[in-house]
Amino acid sequence: MRFLLNILWILLGGWVIWLEYMIGGLLLCLTVVGIPFGVQCFKMAGLGLLPFGKDIVDAPGASPIGCILNVFWIVVAGIWIFLSHLGLALGLAVTIIGIPFAIQHVKLAMLALAPFGKLVREAP
Repeated sequence: MRFLLNILWILLGGWVIWLEYMIGGLLLCLTVVGIPFGVQCFKMAGLGLLPFGKDIVDAPGASPIGCILNVFWIVVAGIWIFLSHLGLALGLAVTIIGIPFAIQHVKLAMLALAPFGKLVREAP
């Protein structure tokens, strides 16, 4: 079922989300200061391409530096990415067929709000 839902996700716009995060990550990695933020974009790109069957968990041993980077991320971009995924989730949740996709957008929204100190792993 995960496979089918991931294929539908890609066909219905998941590839656009992946492409946006990949381009953002590549642009951020052009500068030394932007590399940590680019790495987080790549993390979100992976989840944005194939979100079904993946969970977001807290990374063990998260540092205070990650907290500071999360604050900077939220102020600069995180809130806008969060709101866009939340808006897509609300639009999809209106239909019964869109509910599984809305849940994935909520998952992406939570990661986009504060990506530092989080890991994306396969669901059990």
